[in-house]
Amino acid sequence: MELKKLSHAALILLFFCLRSALADAPAHYFVINEDNDHYFKLDSSLMTLDALEKYIDSMSETNVTHFFMCANGQRTSYRTSVWEAIWDDVGGRAPDDIWPRNAKKLFDAGIDPYSVWVKRCRKNGISAWMSMRMNDVHFATVKNYFRNMEFWRNNPHLWRVPGATGGAWTDFAFDYSKEEVRNFSKKLVRELLERYDVDGLELDWMRFCLHLPPKKAYQMRSALTGFVRDVKGIVSEFEKRRGHKIGLGVRVPVDPQMSAWMGMDAVEWDKEGLVDLVVASCFFSSTDFDMSAKKWREAGLKAPLLCAADNGVCAALKLRRVDMDVPMYNAWVANMIYAGFDNGVYLFNLVYSRHFADVIRADWSPAAMESLPRRHVLTFHDYMEVPHTSKKCEQLPRLLDKPVGLEIQCAKIPRTASVSARVDFKNAADFDTSKFSAILNGQKCKFVVECDPVLKGRRGVRFGFDRSAAKDGANLLEISQLGGSARTLEWAEVEINLPR
Repeated sequence: MELKKLSHAALILLFFCLRSALADAPAHYFVINEDNDHYFKLDSSLMTLDALEKYIDSMSETNVTHFFMCANGQRTSYRTSVWEAIWDDVGGRAPDDIWPRNAKKLFDAGIDPYSVWVKRCRKNGISAWMSMRMNDVHFATVKNYFRNMEFWRNNPHLWRVPGATGGAWTDFAFDYSKEEVRNFSKKLVRELLERYDVDGLELDWMRFCLHLPPKKAYQMRSALTGFVRDVKGIVSEFEKRRGHKIGLGVRVPVDPQMSAWMGMDAVEWDKEGLVDLVVASCFFSSTDFDMSAKKWREAGLKAPLLCAADNGVCAALKLRRVDMDVPMYNAWVANMIYAGFDNGVYLFNLVYSRHFADVIRADWSPAAMESLPRRHVLTFHDYMEVPHTSKKCEQLPRLLDKPVGLEIQCAKIPRTASVSARVDFKNAADFDTSKFSAILNGQKCKFVVECDPVLKGRRGVRFGFDRSAAKDGANLLEISQLGGSARTLEWAEVEINLPR
């Protein structure tokens, strides 16, 4: 793979490889995931060869080293011969949506966007991979929804919950313990590698995370291992045909034990030599600010390990999701480096963010990180499903009928930083900031002021602290209410700002 040779990218490479300075430096990744519908929802005037090329050119001279192109949900955004295209009829009618219309416009013009992007990535020194969603069930409960294929509708016996009529989308996901499902997916694997001369293929198991019968995933995880083994064989076949290395990556849950419990035993896949890249990822609701590379390494993982962020955060599944801004991305990267993720980052859904251009140009070198504003948000482990012995670590919401302690990860704190905490409360009537107090790692706050809330319709409060109150890594923030009716705490973060 050809990596970009830029002074700025070199600084970031140094940053991510710092922990391995005395050993062979790991490959560096700054991955953008281009999902299966994003580009096709843009204005129809952009469905041209020139616009497709300019889209990739916009990532030249930035941090981006790898561009992962997702060409499928259940249906593909190109004319497939083994599955169904996004513009194919549903119930005898053509889909009436901008995505299938634009994808078909390109097809009718004889343009395959992914072929264009592969070529343009190579021209710009960006490594092009295909990313295959393994079990997409967006809007599975909506009858005849255009994203979902006839094969899926006509074979309810292949679902995780055969014949499901309601419930969670994931009840309708394919059951990979069934050979027919595995063979069906392998057809698309082969087609993707036949059509596109890429540097790698990612199996995206995080869409939608549950691939085996309910409560049986761990016991039946060998089905997914067998499938990955078969895909590795297909990849090896195409390596010989193409005459170059084709990497095989997987996107799985943030924790190795939880990943295996859900059937995705990435450590075992690595031990068998089946994967070249593992991406530890949240699902969707919240980027995880408290991940651990150490857990993966202690479990035996040797492959390059990336941490993945989505484009939003929240403190619990039932609380409101907020779009990430640049200071949040700065904080997340700082946390991930502190947590041992030294191979790079993977950014999912960033393409939808208004901060896309800023993030792909962000300077996360060691010197720059000392002066970047950071918002260290309290988040949770966004698993789709957990065993009764595990927790998602949801610390909020909490009623302040007594002092509440919250653990927030803050990475390495610059010596000259100013430190504050920001929280949002529900129950906003008769709000009085003088009735709140905060302690950070045993030190009481210097001031309390009302501020704009992060969550719409809530009341925001900021607590100021001496720099000495904050410490590297985990910080204990204690919030107390001194009187009045108890408020409910729904958001918390530690802000790190530097003097200009």
